[in-house]
Parts: sequence; structure tokens; C-alpha cells
Amino acid sequence: MMRMLRFLVLYAAVGLGANTASADTGALIALADGDLAKLQFHAEPRAVTQVTFKDSVGGPVSLSDYEGNYVLLNFWALWCAPCREEMPALNALDKKFEGQNFEVVTVATGRNARPAVDVYFEKENFTNLPKLFDPKMALARDFGATALPVSVLIGPDGREIARASGAVDWASPAAIKLFQTWMAD
Repeated sequence: MMRMLRFLVLYAAVGLGANTASADTGALIALADGDLAKLQFHAEPRAVTQVTFKDSVGGPVSLSDYEGNYVLLNFWALWCAPCREEMPALNALDKKFEGQNFEVVTVATGRNARPAVDVYFEKENFTNLPKLFDPKMALARDFGATALPVSVLIGPDGREIARASGAVDWASPAAIKLFQTWMAD
């Protein structure tokens, strides 16, 4: 029902002349089933912030560093159980599309001690995910990520097309199909 409602809203927006994120946004909405129903697609792509955050050694990182790639930006924290629940799926998704113009960008927001993140990544064998930090939550605030986890889909043009709040099985067959369809656009 929710999927049909989303499709009808998109159909009406296109009919009224709205500029959608891509010509095939309707196809992505149709694929957003199960956990993926949490994805809220925008009628028009949104510019993303250029607030810098930190890499694992404290160097500056910006979302502009990922332009040209399809990006799944994920805000998470060590203390957040749903965040930790979805991290293995994020790692598997990144492995699935390794070598393609796709990046899973995991950003630990708030107070997350780097040594504790290192231990967690090593224990869980997260070999594909980047260790990025937003200690003052500036990036998360600019994205309106007030509850965790939040995941944001950003196109190669550096514009947000959709977001999801709450844990999602990003390695599910439905998610894989959604990303394959998006990247084939």
C-alpha cells in the first residue's frame, strides 16, 4: 500500500512538471519494498552540505570527495543498537559493488572513541567500510539526522535523492536490485 501511495505521489509530481531525481525514480520507488519502504524519495534532488568531517586519523573529509560516485551515506554510533544491527549489511553491500562507482560512507556521529571503533571494526571484520567521524555532529545536524541510524542516497552529481531512518537490510536481494537499477540509470 505504501509503495503504491509513493508511486502515485511521484506520478502526480511528474504530471505537474516536477523535476524528479532521475527519469527512473519511479522504478526505484517500485523496488522500495520491505525494509526499503523506509526510503523517502524526494520529488527533486537536494543539494548536500559541504560540512567537513574527519577520517580515521583526524584529517578533513567532505562529501565532495565522493562526487562522481553513487553514495550510501550512513550516520551511526557505537551505542546505537539498530546501527550496529545494520553495519554487517552495509559492509556486505560495499563488498558487492566493490570496484564500481559506488561507495558506502559510514560516519560515526557524536561521541565515538576512535579506539573503540577500531576494535568494533576489527571484531566484526568490516574491511570495506571507512572509519569516518562527525564528533560534533555538524554533518548530522546539517542532514537533519536527529535519530540514528539515518541513511542517505546521494547521486554522482552530489545531490540527495532519498533517505531512510532506522535499520535497513542493505544487503538484501531487494536492496541489491535497487542499487543495480539506480546505478544503471
